[in-house]
Amino acid sequence: MAWIRAGETDVHVIEEGTGQPLLFLHGFGSCAEAWHRQLATFSSRCRVVAYDSVNHGHSSVSPEGEPEPDRADELEAVLEALGIDNPIVAGNSMGALTTLRWATRHPDRARGLIPSGMGVAPPDSGDSAAETARRARMFAPIDHATLFIPAEGGFTPEFPKTNPVEYERYIRLRSTATRIEASRRPRRPTMAEPARDELAERVGKISSPMQIIVGERDWLRDRARHLHDLVPGSLFAEIPGAPHNVYYETYDAYNAVVSEFLDTLGV
Repeated sequence: MAWIRAGETDVHVIEEGTGQPLLFLHGFGSCAEAWHRQLATFSSRCRVVAYDSVNHGHSSVSPEGEPEPDRADELEAVLEALGIDNPIVAGNSMGALTTLRWATRHPDRARGLIPSGMGVAPPDSGDSAAETARRARMFAPIDHATLFIPAEGGFTPEFPKTNPVEYERYIRLRSTATRIEASRRPRRPTMAEPARDELAERVGKISSPMQIIVGERDWLRDRARHLHDLVPGSLFAEIPGAPHNVYYETYDAYNAVVSEFLDTLGV
């Protein structure tokens, strides 16, 4: 465990292993420690790094009433602080969005990119009523009585019942004081250079090797497929029966895809 400064954010970092840097970026409401299966699996072949983004995990909270720092800027600062120049970057959901936005700034800097649970909206697709409602639930403030933040939306409906131990571990991992504060008083995200709606016209210029992963039951599956269509030479893997948090609920299948991709990179 370590701490680094990224702008005004005190960033909590977990690091294991040596060699080729492999970063894991968590999704909205999650944390670095949720990547524990990947840290255990890949630290024997890579320098594995996971960090808590601002307003998550054990990192610091941004000022109330002000926009959050840009997470692509945050990734830039983390890489600089850790002395990493040619990373493999894997991100899920919000972490994948950060990965893609950063990669449009540096189309050939990464040795590899592994976005999961995220993509680019097909033309004229818009947000469905279900997706609009889902986003509203995700970003709605929690009340002051809530200490353990539920997360059913990231998993299959049966996961909390069929694997309650793993589900409850995830809830405990993510429900830190930092995340509770940010969930009670949500901050407005910042996305500039590029903005989210600029991704479609910019991801095609990414030349770093890319392995896209999505769960069969992920509501963003079509967007992941469209991302694959837009990025020449990208690889695409759809995990059967997997949810949005494909790396956690179906970690064996996710890790197998990542391992094969690392093989292609010579890692």
